[in-house]
Amino acid sequence: MADMQSLVERLEKAVVRLEGMSRGPGTCGDGSPKGVAQYVQAFDSLLAGPVAEYMKISKEIGGDAQQHAEMVHKGLMIERSLLVTASQCQQPSESNLSTLMKPISDQIQVVQNFREQNRGSKLFNHLSAVSESIPALGWVAMAPKPGPYVKEMTDAAMFYTNRVLKEYKDVDKKQVDWVKAYLSIWTELQAYIKEYHTTGLAWTSHLSGLAGSDGADDPASRSALFAQINQGEGITSGLKHVSDDMKTHKNPGLKTQGGSMRTGPKPFMAPKPVCAASPSHKIAPRKEPPVLELEGKKWRVENQDNASNLVIGDTELKQVAYIYKCVNSTVHIKGKINSITVDNCKKLGLVFDDVVGIVEIINSRDVKVQVMGKVPTISINKTDGCHVYLSKSSLQCEIVSAKSSEMNILIPTEEGDFNEFPVPEQFKTVWNGQKLVTTVTEIAG
Repeated sequence: MADMQSLVERLEKAVVRLEGMSRGPGTCGDGSPKGVAQYVQAFDSLLAGPVAEYMKISKEIGGDAQQHAEMVHKGLMIERSLLVTASQCQQPSESNLSTLMKPISDQIQVVQNFREQNRGSKLFNHLSAVSESIPALGWVAMAPKPGPYVKEMTDAAMFYTNRVLKEYKDVDKKQVDWVKAYLSIWTELQAYIKEYHTTGLAWTSHLSGLAGSDGADDPASRSALFAQINQGEGITSGLKHVSDDMKTHKNPGLKTQGGSMRTGPKPFMAPKPVCAASPSHKIAPRKEPPVLELEGKKWRVENQDNASNLVIGDTELKQVAYIYKCVNSTVHIKGKINSITVDNCKKLGLVFDDVVGIVEIINSRDVKVQVMGKVPTISINKTDGCHVYLSKSSLQCEIVSAKSSEMNILIPTEEGDFNEFPVPEQFKTVWNGQKLVTTVTEIAG
């Protein structure tokens, strides 16, 4: 028990030291300048370069962009703390590694929640670009290909950064610079990973010479600490065997010998959650109230569940419709409007007359769209299951798809029914000597 208590105390000190490392570049837990690993210094250069530029422009834009940027910066500083730890410690076991990664995971959730809580923001595309790409901070857990993972997250941001560029390209150069600065963070992070962490976060393979204020804080002790933790059940192998005649439940007389029993320190136990609910009384997640209203120029249709006949009738050309988190519902939009966005919906039916801009289906499942009049473009992005019924007057419509599956376009016939055509999902790309050429494959399945 003494060994176990000592181990717990040393673990607590290691955690305190990890928290101290977040005070800033070039300092250790005690705040004094210390030697810093080369790859930590390289990360500091990223913080001082594109990250600082992104923070500067976000502050100039102000409002939600600035608040969001501060959350992103906090996530990057938490990541720096982990890099410092990795540069001084041997890699811990999987379970303990998850504990070390949790602060990063929590901060990613904070960044994404901010977008969800501010869907009416004028900078919603900025917030969405950040929210879609911020999981890139999780590269530290993505062995053996952390670099490609960051690129995938960067690509997810492009959908929204392109919107920002389209909206502000000839209007506000600062917004364009914001896009460039933000995307350069992830571009340079990919280069950083390629140089220092190609196959995963590089933990030290030896004991570093960096020292702390006492034996429990130095790298040798920390590495030994992780080694002890990694023993799992083996950590108890050094404990003294207790025979039956020494056990109180098999020898009740021991309880009364020597007066009252001596009480030692209580074993370490994880704190119990406050107000924990029993399995039979789980607290259901709070359900947002349904919305169907005109807010400025935007029709908001949100959180509708099993609503079979939602109708938007009094529309104008300058208005847009935003349909969000609707399940098992049908929306009919009459008249001619500017654009329609369907986001994060399941089993939704959308019927509309005319759209002069674009209809976008994003992050959704099992969506059916019927065009009664005309629409120039329908975009399907990160959606599984989408059926689009075109009218005879909308056959010139362009269908743009990305990261989606089970898409079908239904073309009207003279008899009044529809012929169904699947949108290709498999492609073949070859180098023709000058450029890459991509064609649709005819392979079944």
